[in-house]
Amino acid sequence: MTAAPTSTLANPNAARDHARSMAGTVVESMPILPPVATDLPLGVSADDLLWEETVAPGGYATRRIARGTRLRLIDVKGDACASLNLFNAEMPTERLNFADTVKVQWNAYLGTGKLLLSDMGRVLMSIEADDAGTHDCFSGTSNAATNLAKYGEGRNSGAYPNGRDRFLLGAAKHGLGRRDVHPCVTLFKGTRIEEDGTITPLVGPYAPGRSVILRAEMDVIVVVTNVPHVLDPRLEYSVTPLRLTAWRGPVTGEADPIRNATPEGQRAFLNVEDYYRR
Repeated sequence: MTAAPTSTLANPNAARDHARSMAGTVVESMPILPPVATDLPLGVSADDLLWEETVAPGGYATRRIARGTRLRLIDVKGDACASLNLFNAEMPTERLNFADTVKVQWNAYLGTGKLLLSDMGRVLMSIEADDAGTHDCFSGTSNAATNLAKYGEGRNSGAYPNGRDRFLLGAAKHGLGRRDVHPCVTLFKGTRIEEDGTITPLVGPYAPGRSVILRAEMDVIVVVTNVPHVLDPRLEYSVTPLRLTAWRGPVTGEADPIRNATPEGQRAFLNVEDYYRR
């Protein structure tokens, strides 16, 4: 988007005219209103589309979405890093718990069929499809201090925004504060835990177009950041756009294969149903 000349901004009327002349401008990273997508999955109509946005490198996005909604994340150019905070939209004190997500499922690595569990033993979202396979439940995200040490700049408003402060901005849009920002899970950038306990980052870059589809099992607040993985060994601030698309879908039924994959998962889904039965 072209910036207005300083002389134009000094004149309020000219500044207004310049701003209005930007109507209809489309850039690579922005929300699309009303949402439009030409590549929805088979069986999903344009009327079901709820959210279409491309998150810039260093950016964030947030939305409240209803139970049954599908959220697709696409690593557009192969170097996106999608870190997630999730909250029960009705009671945000219930939020994603990465420790329980790993412990309850007896598995440290996310992928198709895995659940994102809350600290109340309920399923916030499940992974309906995944063709990336490189995700991280351990490392968290960057903060002002880590970015200052690595890039020489760590401010939220600076050239190298950090993940924690981006989460703070997203949480604030829902009336939440610093104490509500919790440890995240990260999609598209992975880690491997070695035999000696060390963490090996798996950060790519990868082939463009990898995607993950999440299914909301409760009404949730989603906050997504797109900043470099905190363990990325590259010295430059390396991250590319992240595309988000959400559409309406049915609530998970009793015969769903993800729900019935494990006894632990069945229990977590029963906890969800008990919550909505009240």
